[in-house]
Amino acid sequence: MYSFRLLLPLVLISLFSACSDPDPAETADITVAKWQKISLDFAGPETNETDETNPFTDYRLDVTFTNGDYELTIPGYYAADGDAGETGADTGNVWRVNFRPDREGEWKWKTDFQQGKNIATNREPGQPVTHDNTAGSVWVIEPIAGETGRLVRNHPRYLEWAETGAYFLKGGADSPENFLGYKDFDGTYRHSEDFRDGESKTDGLHHYTAHEQDWKTGDLTWMGGKGKGMVGALNYLAGKGINSFYFLTMNINGDGKDVWPFRKHDDFTRFDCSKLDQWEMVFDYADDELGMMLHVVLQETENETLFDGGDTGPQRSLYLRELIARFGHHRALTWNLGEENGPNDWTKTGAQTNAQTAAMAKYIAMNDPYQNYVSLHTHSVVEPRKEILDPLLGNDDIDGLSLQVENPTLCHEQTKYWIDASAEAKTPWIVSIDEIGPWFRGLDPDNRTPFNNQDSVRALVLWGNLMAGGAGAEWYFGAYNDHNDLGMEDWRSRDRAWEWTSHALKFFRQNVPFAKMESHDELVGNGAYCFAIPGEVYLAYLPFGETTNLDLSAAAGDWTIRWFDPRTGEMGAAEEIAAGATVQLAAPGEGDFAALIDRR
Repeated sequence: MYSFRLLLPLVLISLFSACSDPDPAETADITVAKWQKISLDFAGPETNETDETNPFTDYRLDVTFTNGDYELTIPGYYAADGDAGETGADTGNVWRVNFRPDREGEWKWKTDFQQGKNIATNREPGQPVTHDNTAGSVWVIEPIAGETGRLVRNHPRYLEWAETGAYFLKGGADSPENFLGYKDFDGTYRHSEDFRDGESKTDGLHHYTAHEQDWKTGDLTWMGGKGKGMVGALNYLAGKGINSFYFLTMNINGDGKDVWPFRKHDDFTRFDCSKLDQWEMVFDYADDELGMMLHVVLQETENETLFDGGDTGPQRSLYLRELIARFGHHRALTWNLGEENGPNDWTKTGAQTNAQTAAMAKYIAMNDPYQNYVSLHTHSVVEPRKEILDPLLGNDDIDGLSLQVENPTLCHEQTKYWIDASAEAKTPWIVSIDEIGPWFRGLDPDNRTPFNNQDSVRALVLWGNLMAGGAGAEWYFGAYNDHNDLGMEDWRSRDRAWEWTSHALKFFRQNVPFAKMESHDELVGNGAYCFAIPGEVYLAYLPFGETTNLDLSAAAGDWTIRWFDPRTGEMGAAEEIAAGATVQLAAPGEGDFAALIDRR
């Protein structure tokens, strides 16, 4: 797939015909396929990242795109020389907007470029900025073969690919949370080595050297060969069938103290153009080449009140606007409002109130033209989680939960609880599990012995979530494991886990009409899970190979059963099964198994 960059000329040529209107397909400034990225660059004021007239706070570029009656206003940003990721520049006259059209036909655009003190966030009128070209057009043709489109919200429990209509289940990496604390990004450093007691630790920035072998000739690099370790790491995950990765964009007061979009960790008004351009190169690669979701975590608990005391004032608004402008166009993107957001009793830092969390979500809803999925990462313990989340039920600016569950045995129940509670509040939440406890352990590496927890995590967390109508899981690596939450350098440390995660996603996509099914645990016993459309299809899951009964009294006619092995991804041959009554299900081997029962 491709993205397009257009540096607009000083003069646009308009073609006129005496007898008919010009054909917009022939006169458009650029032609692009639906869903492809376009970067429009404008020659504006010559400035730099540290100019007294701050290019990030004191200018505001918005570009409005229209397709018939449909309109999107996209925020722009200062891009230095337009190639800062390669040149390292902090000076230039290029201002950019990233646009990804979601409709075919003619799009017309016009700019609104103004200058004034703090105009980027105060929305007051300013002085018009002289710049090249104030209007133009784009002709959008049919999508490239295989195009999925972007993830949109059309279902109460699942995201959906807009072009294909396929529903999305997530299997991803939750660690390292400081994925962007990488040595090959400009302006990246750890500003303190004062790690919190009990937290995972790491020596220096990430290198991902073990994954340089996964980089292939022709893959992304920048500045003459940088980035191979990170790009190779993403190649490895995608090659294992993993479709998302989780990362903080700001951990200034948090665990890693090595990720932020600014030039310096203590100045929230000036962004690092070359660093952010390099981030975007990686995000483009993950999106266009690998089809992976960007799970953007906007803060962690220690940083909740760093901006504006927790409010969505000028500092937070500027931060969010810059991220939306640069990255909001991506096909698969989650804005996660914050890791462990809300009041807690174990850190000495402040926490956002429910009203402040809601205001942050409201800002994104009002300013993200693409209306990307918005989730909230929770605290780990049930009662504090309820105290924080109950007042947010019914808030339609929050699309879902990124659950943290301290006790993996509760994952199935907690997924069901929040699906049901949000549905009752008339604003259903998508529910994934993105961190499991205990905090010091998470998901074990493959080589941990004895008592490796991967089998129980697979059964209780991944399948526990999916069988409750959840949207999937990402894996947190704990504080004290090898390749832990901050010190992860080699994703091969969980190679076996990526395999069984991918097996589950593939099984659901290919065999299970999950978007129409609901949890029906009342149809089974002995700790088993049931996901079903009674009378049409049943999926029973036996977490630890126990025997269970399944009530098929609503099933008439001829039925078959096929056993699925979650460890290997193998599906057994179909066998006839009696229907119209309760039947006994006995796993065909040791450990967890799933049984798919449908009409033959």
